[in-house]
Amino acid sequence: MNKLAATNLLSIPDPILTRIFNAPRALVWKAWTDPKLVAEWWGPQEFTNPRCEWDARPGGKILVHMHGPKGSIFDFDMPMNGVFHEVVSPRKLVFTSRALQDANGNDQLETLVTISLDEIGGKTKLTLHVIVIKSSTAVAGAFAGMEQGWSQSFEKLIDLLEEIA
Repeated sequence: MNKLAATNLLSIPDPILTRIFNAPRALVWKAWTDPKLVAEWWGPQEFTNPRCEWDARPGGKILVHMHGPKGSIFDFDMPMNGVFHEVVSPRKLVFTSRALQDANGNDQLETLVTISLDEIGGKTKLTLHVIVIKSSTAVAGAFAGMEQGWSQSFEKLIDLLEEIA
């Protein structure tokens, strides 16, 4: 991914999050690659995804419209788009995502996300590494909440994995 030029104006360290899921790796992989399942758990608590296009193959497109809770300051669609760069079933996904458009339609945040899945005794260790490729000071608040947002997404993923196991 060295072809992606970094313009991280926020100079914030790239987060790495690790979680253990009480589910086999194949099931966690399915939850990360099936667009219907991704729509169920993607985003913080109380956020929904009325549109989720998730083509998990190299060159495949991503388009997710995340919608905040009704009546909140986030009660609108927040589009995120991207592309998959690497898909190694059932252990690795690498994709870029772009979001938080300004008034001119320019994305203010672009990240490179790497998901690694390791099987450990019937459970799955997920490691998420986010590298900021492009950012602006306008998205500092959103970036500051990124780790919390991912943690809440993982909580929703845990619930989904229990449902579909």
